[in-house]
Order: sequence, then C-alpha cells, then structure tokens
Amino acid sequence: QVQLVESGGGLVQPGGSLRLSCAASGSIFSSAVMGWYRQAPGKQRELVANINSGGSTNYADSVKGRFTISRDNAWNTVYLQANSLKPEDTAVYYCQAFWRGRPYWGQGTQVTVSS
Repeated sequence: QVQLVESGGGLVQPGGSLRLSCAASGSIFSSAVMGWYRQAPGKQRELVANINSGGSTNYADSVKGRFTISRDNAWNTVYLQANSLKPEDTAVYYCQAFWRGRPYWGQGTQVTVSS
C-alpha cells in the first residue's frame, strides 16, 4: 500500500518562502512520477510541478522561476521549494505519486500567503 504524507505548509507573508515535503512509503517511489498539485477554494485542482524518475521536471507557468521541485530517492521524499510567494498561491497542496497508470494522493497541506 502506498502512503504519502505531506508536511511544511503554513502561513507566510507575501514574498516569503516555504519548503513542502512529501514522504512516501512503499517500494514505488524510485520509479514513480512525483508531483505537487494545489486546490484553492472554489477552484479545480491543478498541477504545480512534477518530476520523473530521471529527474526531468515540469512546472505550471504561474510558478516557473519561483518554485523548484526535487526528489531524494534514498529517502523516498519529494520536495517543493516555494519562493516569492503570492496571495494567489494560497491553496491546499497535495502530493501525488503516479505509478503504473494510477495516481496516489496525500492528504494535503494548507499554504496560506497573507500579510
């Protein structure tokens, strides 16, 4: 069974930074595409960034140049470094592992950007 546990969310002022972490259990991590999604109130869940097993990354246009996704296969963990945060980045951030055609989701962590 795959379990994903996110951490690192919180309240931050505009222009600030946060580092989100997602720890994965199970043996799929090294071969899974790992991603971060977010869902703001009243909006659909959207892709923020993902990274494949080879380290290739993909970002939403809205976060390019501000967010960085990375993974540590030795620790089964994926990270999202979020810099220059804006109020519109406020959302619940979800970790996803995509493996053998199936997505697995974490429970989400709240990020609030406000002064």
